[in-house]
Formats: sequence, C-alpha cells, structure tokens
Amino acid sequence: MKITDNGPQPNVFDLETATIENSNYRTVAWTGRYLQVTLMSIPPGSSIGLEVHPETDQFIRIDAGTGRATMGPEEDDLSFQADVSDGWSVQVPAGTWHDIINTGQVDLRLYVVYAPVHHTPGIVQATAADAERDEDSGRDEPPEWSVQPADPEPDQKA
Repeated sequence: MKITDNGPQPNVFDLETATIENSNYRTVAWTGRYLQVTLMSIPPGSSIGLEVHPETDQFIRIDAGTGRATMGPEEDDLSFQADVSDGWSVQVPAGTWHDIINTGQVDLRLYVVYAPVHHTPGIVQATAADAERDEDSGRDEPPEWSVQPADPEPDQKA
C-alpha cells in the first residue's frame, strides 16, 4: 500500500493495512498542524529506543507482533512495564521516559500519533540508524506550518 503524506489536507487510508505492510523503521503517513501519524516496524530483539518528549503526548497502537512497553519518570526508573500485542494501545504522557521492545519472533508493527508534530512530512526511514542520522543532521524536523510549543524543552534519548 502506498501512503502519501499530503500535509494538513483531508486524508483517508486503511491504517491497519498500511501499518502491517510497512517494513520501514518509520514512515510518516500524515502530518497535520497539531498532530502526526507515523508507521513503524521494529525487528525482533530491537526497540523504538528509550526516549522522552517533554512536550509531546503519544498514542501507540500495536497491529502485529508482541512487545514490552516500559515507561517511567526517569531514564533509570522505568517502573511501568506491560506486555503488548496486536490490538493493544500505549499512551505516553509528555515528559515520560518510554520504550517499546520487540519481544517476539516477527517484526513488531505499530503506529504512533504524536501531538504536537515531530517529524518531516512524508519522511521514510528504513532503519533506526537512518532515523538517528536524519535527526542529527536536521533533515527530520517538524514543518514550519505545524504548531509547536513556544519554548520547547529538547527531547532526550538514552
């Protein structure tokens, strides 16, 4: 299934099919002014990567595979842990350290809704290393037309 991020224009697509068919680490599927939808594929034994977004709430839904969601107030205090699989959702409040680890034998397929927007519209990153490179180089930034916090605290990664 081909996904085209048409920016803050009306859009529809089969989200479950797109999520299951996505084999990239991250594919930005739709970018609005206030929120964004991304599709992710995490290989067995890998994870999204431990991180915190001080000013971003996230909604994550698993559409294939099994994993473990970990969250907590500090990088070294991930006191909330839950096993997740197809149909489960994870809500990450702003300012919460979090990670989702693929504990299964197949790719973990999920989608993420960010509010506010976090990534370049339509960007496709085949691997986590590609995503990191794009973030470090400034290639992966929210568009100017998205609404961002006035004085944002920077995201952190472990």
